[in-house]
Parts: sequence; C-alpha cells; structure tokens
Amino acid sequence: MAWPGSSHLLELTIYPVLGAVLYATFLQVPLTKVVGAFRDIRFLVTALLLNFAIVPVVVAALTMFVPLPRAVLIGVLLTLLTPCIDYVIVFSGLAGADSQRLVAASPLLMLTQMVALPMLLWLFLGAELADIVEVEPFLEAFAVLIVLPLALAWVTEALAARHRAGVAVSRGMTAAMVPLMALTLFVVVGSQVPRLEGRLEEVLTVVPVYVGFLVAMAFLGLAAARAARLDPGRSRALIFTGATRNSLVVLPLALALPTGYAITPAIVVTQTLVELIGMLVYIRLVPRLVPTTAGDKPARHAG
Repeated sequence: MAWPGSSHLLELTIYPVLGAVLYATFLQVPLTKVVGAFRDIRFLVTALLLNFAIVPVVVAALTMFVPLPRAVLIGVLLTLLTPCIDYVIVFSGLAGADSQRLVAASPLLMLTQMVALPMLLWLFLGAELADIVEVEPFLEAFAVLIVLPLALAWVTEALAARHRAGVAVSRGMTAAMVPLMALTLFVVVGSQVPRLEGRLEEVLTVVPVYVGFLVAMAFLGLAAARAARLDPGRSRALIFTGATRNSLVVLPLALALPTGYAITPAIVVTQTLVELIGMLVYIRLVPRLVPTTAGDKPARHAG
C-alpha cells in the first residue's frame, strides 16, 4: 500500500465489505429455500464427513512429506482444518452451486469446527497448542457475516413484497454484486499482502501444500458428491465447502500465539491469497466437473 497504516485500515473493512457481499447474495436466496435446505440431511451429513473426516486425512498426507517448522505447520493446520462459512457462499453461487445449502450448513460447520479444531490440533501437534482455540473469532464471524446479512435480506424480502422500496434495494444490491466482489478481492489482498513482507522464502514452502489441497479437494469433493448421489447444484456446493477454508476467521488465533510463532500469521494469510486465486479457477472448473443435466433446474446464484 502507498501510505503507512493503510493495510490496517483495509483490514478493518474486510468484515463490512464481506457482509455487504453476503447480504446481496442472500437477497437472491428466498427464505423458503433456506428453511428447506435445513431438512437436507444427506447434504449436511456429507458436508460434515468431507470436512471433518476426509480433510484431516488429506492434510496429514500433504504435510507428512514436507518438512515444515512447527510455527509454519500450525499455520497450515489452523487454516486447512477449518471450513469456510462466509465467502464460500458467494463463490459457489458464481459457479451455479446450490448456495442455500451452504447457508443452512454454516452454523453446523461453525459449531463443529469449534469443537473439532482443538482435538485435531492435539492429534497433529500434541497437547502444547491444542488449547489456543478461542470461540470469539468464530462467533463474531458468524454473527457479522451470516446472521446479520441473512436477517437483513429476509427483512428486505418481506419489505419487497409490500413496498417498491424493497424491490429497489434488491435490484440495486444485485446490480452491485460484481463491484462488491472486486472490492472484496482488493480489500483482502491489500490488507494481507503486507504481512508477508520479509518472509517470502518461508512462505513459499507452503504454497505447494495449499495448491495441492485445492487440487485434491476438487476431486475428493466430486467423489463424495457422487457417493451421496447429490444433484449438480448440491454437488457443486459440496466441492466448494470441502475446498474453501476459514483463514480470515482463524487469523486472530494465529496472531495470539506466543513468542516463537511470529511466522504463523503470514502462513495463514498465504492460504487466503492462494485460495482467492484458486476460487477464480474453481468458478470455471467446477461447472465442468459437474455439468448441469437437462433434467435439472439451474441453481440460483449470485452474479
């Protein structure tokens, strides 16, 4: 960034900008569809198994053969073991996924990762750092990025049924989706890149791990969707939830680590940057992996 402190200012705007994007996304997901998605037990169970049974095995395999210092390894684990609950909804929608399934799954994924992460860290690292997980970042992200935008979207939906103002807001937010997504990418990249300054050599060691994860989860997510016999929209959603991680939410945990773990936040940020590039690839790749058949209705999505 061109002026001192600008990265901090940009970081403060991440949640508001993401919240605006998710509000625009939720406006395109009717309340009745979200309520129906809560009853989709097959999708919810498959998403849990993919994220908390298959993903840890993939992470173990990816880190087994790469000698990573402990401070680097914990950054990798914090990110790859926690499924995304926010912008996955937006990116999956851009790929024609059944986004309301991910809206319904987000509270379940959040609660499960809060319980599972300490246990998984204990399995990978032992007891020393298993107690670093705090609930506050997860609850804050869920409230600001899921509950608030979703509630506002439902209020707007009810208003649109009675007043033209509600319709105008809905249309305006839909038209603003692409600029908002561009702003999101700018804010996230602009705020996080400075954290990598002076640590490029260490950071580059984990890029192959993060890329390998994205590649592996595309095909493992597809295999899981086929095993569960999900339709194209839900299959695409499943692939995205298996691949996207909660790096922006776990970053405060990395920043709170004791002396000797100064590199860990940079490792977490690197995953964010790799994933953003990966999502641009996924938006085009996933519809090809899971084409919509003639008998299926295309999922409603953002964009």
